Amino acid sequence: MKIEQLQSELIEYAKSIGVDKIGFTHASPFHEMKNRLKRQQQLGYQSGFEESDIEKRTEPLLLLDSAESIISIALAYPSKMEDAPTGKKGARRGIFARASWGVDYHVAVRERLKLLEEWLRERVQHVQTKSMVDTGELVDRAVAERAGIGWSGKNCSIITPEFGSYVYLGEMITNIPFKPDTPMEDECGECRLCLDVCPTGALIEGGQLNSQRCVAFLTQTKDFLPDEFRKELGNRIYGCDTCQTVCPKNKGKSNWIHDEFKPDPELAKPLLQPLLQMSNKEFKSKFGYMSGSWRGKKPIQRNAIIALAHFKEQSAIPDLIAIMNKDERPVMRGTAAWAIGKIGGPHAEEALRKAKAVEKDEEVLREIDKGLKLLIS
Repeated sequence: MKIEQLQSELIEYAKSIGVDKIGFTHASPFHEMKNRLKRQQQLGYQSGFEESDIEKRTEPLLLLDSAESIISIALAYPSKMEDAPTGKKGARRGIFARASWGVDYHVAVRERLKLLEEWLRERVQHVQTKSMVDTGELVDRAVAERAGIGWSGKNCSIITPEFGSYVYLGEMITNIPFKPDTPMEDECGECRLCLDVCPTGALIEGGQLNSQRCVAFLTQTKDFLPDEFRKELGNRIYGCDTCQTVCPKNKGKSNWIHDEFKPDPELAKPLLQPLLQMSNKEFKSKFGYMSGSWRGKKPIQRNAIIALAHFKEQSAIPDLIAIMNKDERPVMRGTAAWAIGKIGGPHAEEALRKAKAVEKDEEVLREIDKGLKLLIS
């Protein structure tokens, strides 16, 4: 079978299995991305979650020595929620970012890539492939940009004409020399809304991201959240969508396409207080199928405490006092102490002073002192 026919049939098959966009590019190095990553490393902007070897991230031949081309795929996910519950006093709610609504996208995209690999194996002798999603070596965005899926926006997301930036990306390196697609022209123009509204200034001019300041990254950390970011967290318990929701290219893009990505409103916007006492087993049972569960319950619970402080939710004080006094995890005890001071109320000072008299951990003691200062500020 000729390459052109194979490529055409592969595109049709991809559509039939729920791939919303597919593009092709050559397997040569990503020189511009390599320079960007080196700069990011020098500036200390990396999150620590990504592959640390920049050569592997930008040299496809290091990952598959017979590489000729790379197939990039995109799956659209919803930007809106039907019947979204509303939080209220005594029943405050947090929010998972849209990329964590529905089934874990790593699973969904990998399933499509696996089907594409099987389809190629049935038709091409000695075909070689290597697929990856998000946690793989290659930079999904760089591949998608060069394969014509969309352009790389100032918000560091791939923006597609059809679905905006609400797309999951994955790619497959192969030894088949497919015809490369043409990259798209950047359509951001002079717009800088995402840069201007980023809560922590994590987006740098030219589409550079300081991951260490990005709220989406911060919600996934497990240590104490630095003071300067606590206010900016709001009620976010996983991820951040601000730079996407303000993007004009996302206006009117609902993307209600795949049932597997449609959110359960009670999980995408969960009640905060029940999260505080949830066991590991309960957490995995309830949230385990979502991508936002990958770091376990600790960051979610810490963020839920901060969100309750954001709302100054008085009904949470008994739960927070119990965490401050009994939780084995210093981060939880300390964050709860800070939150008690932030919320205030008739029992706050007494509870904090009692905790201070028996607490041994230095970091927790500092958080208790922060809580006491908040009561008198």
